[in-house]
Order: sequence, then structure tokens, then C-alpha cells
Amino acid sequence: MPADAPPQEEAEATISDPVPPTPVKSCAEDIGAAASAKLVRRCIAVSPATHPPCNALNECAAIQGEIERSCAMYGPGETKPAECAA
Repeated sequence: MPADAPPQEEAEATISDPVPPTPVKSCAEDIGAAASAKLVRRCIAVSPATHPPCNALNECAAIQGEIERSCAMYGPGETKPAECAA
């Protein structure tokens, strides 16, 4: 700006901070190490996925969801693994 220009109000740039995500509890934090390990073992036993969410660091709901999804894949005449009934 030229030296003889009238003073300008400086607009303060404000960027609103995004709302931080709600911290997610791992399954181990949520239900404890022993119970989450049991859930993880069930998940691994039934899941046909190559990279299933069967990990105690994930939410329990994700692990349980994978168990339910995997067990639902069996047809009416097929024998489900015992882990599906647990």
C-alpha cells in the first residue's frame, strides 16, 4: 500500500476449528483385555475376510458386527461354527 493511503481495517481471518472427533474406546478399554481377547478369537474363527476388524484395538461393535456378518453368510442347511452361537 502507498504510504499516503488511508488506514485500512484489517480483517482478522478466523478459521473455525473443526469439532474434534469423539475419542473412540478400543474394545480392550471398553470391556477389558480378557473379554475383548475372547471376542477377537470368535471373530477370527468365523470371519472369511482377508483383513477383518478382529482386533482388540477396534470398537467392540465393529468386532461383533463382523461376527454377525460372517455367521449370517451360512445357509439354512449349513452347520455354523460354534463361535456363531457363543
